[in-house]
Amino acid sequence: MTTPAAHPDDRPARRSPVRTAALLYGVVFLLVGVAGFIPGVTTGYDTMQFAGHESEAMLLGIFQVSILHNIVHLLYGIAGLALARSVSGARNYLRWGGAAYLLLWLYGLLVGEESAANFVPLNSADDWLHLFLGVTMVALSFLDRDAHDRTAGRART
Repeated sequence: MTTPAAHPDDRPARRSPVRTAALLYGVVFLLVGVAGFIPGVTTGYDTMQFAGHESEAMLLGIFQVSILHNIVHLLYGIAGLALARSVSGARNYLRWGGAAYLLLWLYGLLVGEESAANFVPLNSADDWLHLFLGVTMVALSFLDRDAHDRTAGRART
């Protein structure tokens, strides 16, 4: 018994690079959000506060976190997964999410670590990670669709 040869259009459509990037960022943010609630992965877990610079909990012993900080990561992850379903959604997630992280980087630089305004909370490691996330997310938002999709005249995926 032989099976009929697959038609070239029967191949599963490949996800565009911008959608893949948004999906990966979404997954990473979800993992980071969950990890922030795991004792051992987060040192000083018993000192974690809902918000504020008084929280001494440190994700991986480096990044200052709080319950609010972890929730924000979880929400960013959920948004990434949801918006990665379309090219325009993925592009907007990366562009505007990256812009938000760049603003958060500036905020972290301008607000003292011991200030009441440091409600997220943020430390220097968080600040530089936010710069990296902001720059890479905005840059990845400019990824073009897959060349195969363009030449085949397929709808954006």
